[in-house]
Amino acid sequence: MFLCAFLGSLYSPSYASPQTKQQPGTQTLPIAHAIRVDHAPKLDGTLNDPLWQQATPIANFRQREPYEGQPPTEPTEIRILYTNHEVYFGITCSDSDPKGIVATELRRDVSQELDDYIEIVIDSDHDRRNAYVFQINPLGTQRDALITEEQANSDGDGDPGWDGVWTSEAHIAKEGWTATVAIPFSTLNFMQSHDVIWGINFKRFIRRKNEEDLWSSWRRVFGAAKISQAGELHDISDIGSGRLFIVKPYGLVGFSHFPPSAAGTGLNPGTDALYTGGLDVKLGLRSNLVANFTANTDFADADVDTQQFNLTPYKLFFPEKRQFFLENAGVFNFSLGGDSGDLLFFSRQIGIDPITGEEVPINGGAKVTGSLGNFQLGLMDVDTRSSGPNPYANYALMRVKRSLWGGSYIGVMGIDKRSGNPSDHFNQAGGADARLVFFRNLVVNGYAAQTRTPGFSSGQTDLGAGFDYQINWLEIFAQHRKVGPHFNPETGFLVRTDCLCNYLDVNFKPRPKLRGVRDLNFEGFIFRAPDTRHVLQTQEWQGTFRIDFNNGSYSDDDIADVLTQRLITPFNIYKNIFIPVGEYHWTRHQLTYGSPQNRRLTVNFFERFGTYYNGRLNEARVRATYRANERLSFSFAEQWNRFRLSLTGGNFSVVFGSFQTNYSFSRFLTLSTLLQMDTANTQAASANIRLRWNYRPDSDLYVIYTAGQRFASLVAANPPQFYENRFTIKYTYSWRP
Repeated sequence: MFLCAFLGSLYSPSYASPQTKQQPGTQTLPIAHAIRVDHAPKLDGTLNDPLWQQATPIANFRQREPYEGQPPTEPTEIRILYTNHEVYFGITCSDSDPKGIVATELRRDVSQELDDYIEIVIDSDHDRRNAYVFQINPLGTQRDALITEEQANSDGDGDPGWDGVWTSEAHIAKEGWTATVAIPFSTLNFMQSHDVIWGINFKRFIRRKNEEDLWSSWRRVFGAAKISQAGELHDISDIGSGRLFIVKPYGLVGFSHFPPSAAGTGLNPGTDALYTGGLDVKLGLRSNLVANFTANTDFADADVDTQQFNLTPYKLFFPEKRQFFLENAGVFNFSLGGDSGDLLFFSRQIGIDPITGEEVPINGGAKVTGSLGNFQLGLMDVDTRSSGPNPYANYALMRVKRSLWGGSYIGVMGIDKRSGNPSDHFNQAGGADARLVFFRNLVVNGYAAQTRTPGFSSGQTDLGAGFDYQINWLEIFAQHRKVGPHFNPETGFLVRTDCLCNYLDVNFKPRPKLRGVRDLNFEGFIFRAPDTRHVLQTQEWQGTFRIDFNNGSYSDDDIADVLTQRLITPFNIYKNIFIPVGEYHWTRHQLTYGSPQNRRLTVNFFERFGTYYNGRLNEARVRATYRANERLSFSFAEQWNRFRLSLTGGNFSVVFGSFQTNYSFSRFLTLSTLLQMDTANTQAASANIRLRWNYRPDSDLYVIYTAGQRFASLVAANPPQFYENRFTIKYTYSWRP
């Protein structure tokens, strides 16, 4: 692998004080101080240990939501201590109505947005663009993540694919709730021992009030992911080495069964025994630079995909869920824009058959991610072996970004795929991109990308530029792209080729003084996509009204969604029903309501109706979650698509949905079941049952049964699916030498 030489060259044996720091052109940033102690305080979720009283509490939080810059409605205090090997946080979340505290989630690494929680954001390299996130709720349940280049995530602050080793406990009392957190310096891969300054921030969320309080970066257009606006932590010094070094082997046994219909596809009909093992290694090369190695990689414990029904002739996007690729994934992000989130690199193209969704065995891989001075670096090499219709392949990629001012950067990326397919033995992609931030509110971005594929000599470029302007009451986003007809990033995600794509979105967000109302949104966008010969392929414009209430309920309504679509090949919408080639025009409308989010039962209703191709389509959806208590919860989602098309057999319905049950025996032992149904599929029902025992930090025992398809296909059509029955027991052990 091309990483070996590189690795060898790198490895070498608060009430805030009155001090603040003014950053040019920005708000005043607060400064906190850590206190050294000889031994760890008692970490039982309370602050009864006298050691905590040595630290001056951080207490001057401000609201980000709902009233920007105002004092919080409930006080928060955080104390910081450290020893030679760990840093400790003692947290007091006072609450005038402790019965109103929402704490229902015991499962690690799932969203806590339905609970109260506190969040610690640590920029240990003090580069003002990347950070670790540690989040706990009043039950002590953990969620951790990475923020890369100040990029937020739809499921919370940071990318949750990163897992760190840390401990937490929490306690609910009559004055509110308290928590204690211990984070080893090795988890942060922090090796500097003198004159330490960290970027740091804290965020508290109060669910019943839908209130967000931050210590710094509390402007509404900022938030916890805005690392350049975080405060500072001083006075950590004379600590031991925090080099990260983890060896994590696994063993797996079980069986897999495919039906006779799988014959001739490269899959083996009948029952096969499963018995294998492998190894993962994490190694801190230097502060904020980590190497990951994997051998005979297994993804049995990855979450199964949630089924979707495709109403368009284009690909559906399914997020990555495999741990090796999730960790530090933000470093490799190279966005191509687009209405579907096009990417130059998409890790799901590695190790998963793009048509059937079946897993392709990985021999091994290595990657280096992190920062070197002002440079963000990502290197990866993965080797897969021949499996069924998939020949062996090797994937090598490099991503480098040079950080500039205030979240700005310029970067390059290169990808090389080699395979045993004689007709497509290589595919290469490369590009350069830039993100420039002006006046904190205006982001200008642009990129140029090109691919090389056997048999093509032209039309393999993708060029784009755009801007995003955001203030409290207005957001404007615009982009122009030119995608060549033969642009083909086989290790990326691309919805359209041969496109002159133009997109403009304007969103007015006033906050009128109306009882119970948080904000209003009046949004409109237009998307126009002719091909490079200027023949219109797709055009859509939409007008939307949204209202968010202080209790977390909302309404999201599309007044009109007007679309033109040209089909150049027949569109297989359902089983043997094809929509013919031609140009189609239709108009649709949408009504949505979501109930308050602090209740045990939350419900979302969705209805979209109107014309569709040469007929009509009604989409009715309902989603509900019931949290019986902190141990037991149920989730239900159902969608009914009712088609009335002017085609033979065009009157049909498709029903799909899911029912999920979660039971937590404790924070460390959980049982989850997911049942899914899709009447458009030959095999209409599937199931996944998973028992996870986290018997020690970063070490797990899984017992998993899956009936159906684990990973979804990435092609636009509906390929054959084979009903696999798979039972596995997987054991992992995390060892720190």
